[in-house]
Amino acid sequence: MDIVITGLVLGGTYALIAMGLNLQYGVARIMNLANGEILVAGAFAAFWFWTAAQLSPLLTIFLVAPVAYVVNWLIYVIILRPLVRRAKSRGQLEVDAILTTFGLGFVAVGLMLAVMGGDYFSYSYLSVPVMLFGEPYGLNRIVAFLAAVVICGALYLWLNRSRAGLAIRAIATAPASARLVGIDVPRLSARAFALGGAVTAVGGALISTFLTLDASTGVIFTLKALVIVIMGGVGDVRGTIVAALLLGLLETFVAVLIDPGLTLAAAYLLFVLILLFRPQGLFGRRTT
Repeated sequence: MDIVITGLVLGGTYALIAMGLNLQYGVARIMNLANGEILVAGAFAAFWFWTAAQLSPLLTIFLVAPVAYVVNWLIYVIILRPLVRRAKSRGQLEVDAILTTFGLGFVAVGLMLAVMGGDYFSYSYLSVPVMLFGEPYGLNRIVAFLAAVVICGALYLWLNRSRAGLAIRAIATAPASARLVGIDVPRLSARAFALGGAVTAVGGALISTFLTLDASTGVIFTLKALVIVIMGGVGDVRGTIVAALLLGLLETFVAVLIDPGLTLAAAYLLFVLILLFRPQGLFGRRTT
């Protein structure tokens, strides 16, 4: 039971992180390899506000989210939209986006090193044990998990019940057809990319309450988010949530029963297996 609860708590946090990349890649068609750096920036903002003003990370997310939204919107409009316009195929766009965001990731790391320095940062927030099924768990992890559940649930309902959400899903499914029914694809793509960045930054603020990070750890979270998005299916919110929970359970199982040093290797092995045997994702249908 301890492995299951710990894995689900970890997976819930992963779901929030991967949701941001899924919006960016599934809707805006941008494989954002700087996604992890946005997460670290959100985490550092929570750390800074807590240490400077004792502002709770649960309140910091209301400051981090709009700032991250604007920054990611500007990145898309100024840097990435010209790539979208000149790309003659989706394959060319993906290659250009990967190379560009890979470079942006290094730029972001350099800026964060200049601001934060090269030291690790962490802080104590709700670092008290709570008993669940007779076992102690960190309250900060439980709170982060519950916040992730609320945010992921709200995103899921918005994407499936609202008019704007349905339009974004239409772009994710068939961008060419979406234009035919009057959907402003460039505008909504920019909004989806910005929203994905905001969600990722919020995820960073939440995980900063129980993880120690530094400016260069973003790449690890980018790769984990990529594993989850591919495993769940690009553009599939339901698949992203399920895949994140499965990854959290897998990493916890490996860490507890085998070796904590093999958790990252297990995640990448799962990624390779998914690419080989289920490239369409958990709930996707194989194309004919």
